[in-house]
Amino acid sequence: MNRFHADVIVAGAGPSGLMLAGELRLAGLSVVVLDRLAEPMQQSRALGFSARTIEEFGQRGLLDEFGELETIPFGHFGGLPIDYQIIEGGNFGVRGVPQSRTEAILHRWATGLGAEIRRGHEVVGMTQDDEGVTVEVAGSDGVETLHAAYLVGCDGARSTVRRLAGIDFPGTSATIEMLMADVATNELRIRPTGEVGESGMVVVLPLGPRATRVVVFERGAGVRPTQEPPTFPEVAAAFQRVTGEDITGHQPLWTSYFTDASRQAAEYRRGRVFLAGDAAHIHLPIGAQGISAGVGDVVNLGWKLAAELKGHAPEGLLDTYQSERHPVGGRIVANTLVQRSLYLGGPEMQPLRELFGELVGIEAVRRHLVGLVTGLDITYDMGEGDHPLLGRRLPDQELLVGDEKTSTYALLTRGRPLLLNLRGGEALTAAAAGWADRVDVVAASRPDPAAPAADLLVRPDGYVAWVGMGDSAGLAEALQRWFGPAAG
Repeated sequence: MNRFHADVIVAGAGPSGLMLAGELRLAGLSVVVLDRLAEPMQQSRALGFSARTIEEFGQRGLLDEFGELETIPFGHFGGLPIDYQIIEGGNFGVRGVPQSRTEAILHRWATGLGAEIRRGHEVVGMTQDDEGVTVEVAGSDGVETLHAAYLVGCDGARSTVRRLAGIDFPGTSATIEMLMADVATNELRIRPTGEVGESGMVVVLPLGPRATRVVVFERGAGVRPTQEPPTFPEVAAAFQRVTGEDITGHQPLWTSYFTDASRQAAEYRRGRVFLAGDAAHIHLPIGAQGISAGVGDVVNLGWKLAAELKGHAPEGLLDTYQSERHPVGGRIVANTLVQRSLYLGGPEMQPLRELFGELVGIEAVRRHLVGLVTGLDITYDMGEGDHPLLGRRLPDQELLVGDEKTSTYALLTRGRPLLLNLRGGEALTAAAAGWADRVDVVAASRPDPAAPAADLLVRPDGYVAWVGMGDSAGLAEALQRWFGPAAG
């Protein structure tokens, strides 16, 4: 008798937890998502996501749910302006998409696939053994016990799952604080990438036809000795000291704050417990990197958990979640700390700003910084090979399957591995026959016959695991490395 209530329990129904739930259901796993809040939050700390997250949502067919997205072509690195279109698909992120809307879309997707979402349920205890995880959950009817093969903590910066698993969260405590208020007006001058003055910095963003968000950093103010949100008069007073502008006459809708506390979990996995999103890494929110890092975590993790539970994962596949995603989180923590110093530091940072100003005049440096912030330069170790796509994300490309037009992302919406046969013909399909139960093989062509083409093995997260130029050399090894031994 199966003692598991679900294959996977996910703690936290934010973007990371909901995205993971959808990923697991695409793979046919049972999943329960627990969230301590009785209702979804209507306020939104995040107002968009990065260029790589646009692609990840596109890979699952979710972009149409968002409607027309407004991307920001020009951004900055630590206040130094950069054209983010310098790399293919580059932008400073999507503007004007509240986190509450993103969560609602992901909730509909995950539950439509069969995920179970339990609100008003909080993880209060956890034990694990070689066979699974036992989770104690407090709800309105008291404490109950659930069992699963795996537990994933997507439960935020103060993660209970991380604490119960005994995983350290080293880093630096807050040294600065940024106050935030949503106000019922559209009369304020918009400052989408920030405006720095002698007294500090402000960001002003549109929230819709009748609302605006203001964010203010006041140099030298330090960090308030409380975790309670600031009052609107506190936000308005700081805004006036920094800008000279009076916003006290506007109606406040919501206030909050964030800091530069920067921490990363020492381990993303301990036994059958995994961490993702803010439970794994926190940092100053710059360039929509927070929500995007969490989505990237779970898109990496979901298919690996499915392979393990279905019994065809190669040895060590789950360990690659740590080896692939922990360095990504570390780079985000590091680059946001650098940007904090450049952008919000005092006069002592001016020599560093001048040096960085010289560096961003170099195209290769601009490309590197844009790739870093957007997540478009993430590269995973796929073994030997020097093709520029190997280990990197697959851009969306138009394809012909027979006489039908499609795209690379449309072929990934099922969340399955994809062998894109563009030039290898029947021999390539035959070479992959032993993995037909778990890898989709699609014979396609480029609409432009003159366009360069290569055969591609693509993981469910959209990263290229093998590149062939018309033969199957190395294909079997790549299939076995990522998707286990051939059947039968």
